[in-house]
Amino acid sequence: MIGHAATLAHLQHVQISATAEPIEGDLAIPADAIGVVLFAHGSGSSRHSPRNQFVAQSLQSRRMGTLLIDLLTVSEERADLATAEFRFDIELLRIRLLLATDWLQANPATRDLPIAYFGASTGAAAALEAAAQRPEIVAVVSRGGRPDLARHALRAVRAATLLIVGDLDFPIIPMNRAALEQLEQAQEKELALVTDAAHLFEEPGALDEVARLSGDWLERHFTASRDVRRAPR
Repeated sequence: MIGHAATLAHLQHVQISATAEPIEGDLAIPADAIGVVLFAHGSGSSRHSPRNQFVAQSLQSRRMGTLLIDLLTVSEERADLATAEFRFDIELLRIRLLLATDWLQANPATRDLPIAYFGASTGAAAALEAAAQRPEIVAVVSRGGRPDLARHALRAVRAATLLIVGDLDFPIIPMNRAALEQLEQAQEKELALVTDAAHLFEEPGALDEVARLSGDWLERHFTASRDVRRAPR
């Protein structure tokens, strides 16, 4: 099912203006898409992350568009590999995520679609900080995220937020529980623990459960957003 949907959703390489260099992305929009999910990868990763690609293909099979982007430029990634100076720069990652959001809102293929964020690790913090600034963001999903790095932005997030953590990821669980309490304005919020899963969800069936939880959450909130848009005024 996932492979068939990925074939139907044509993959388009895109470039988004950032500084002197663009950031790179891969856009896939299936027919009759109900929304588009912007992925923010974690520290030391990229848009080629097999875990994020697996989840993206699962979402495409459920009529959701996806945009996986590299939050750093090529030269920044090269420097980060040597020094790790950018991967925890949440402010920079937030700005890049907002640039990609603006791009989606201007792109003819996606400008009429509601937008959600999917963040992993430090990318989850950037997603929450960006969502705090953009009330139009429908939902946020965090996979093994570091929402603690979003700090005071958590209290301003209105998007429906799902925090997914492996129940064996002991250092990350309390961070997410504390963050859940701070999501005071979120339309809906939930912490989901995936059984017998650690931080990278490499255990058999763990990533399938992440994809299912994410798809259910995003589909429900995209559908609700569409119904609100169509309601007579």
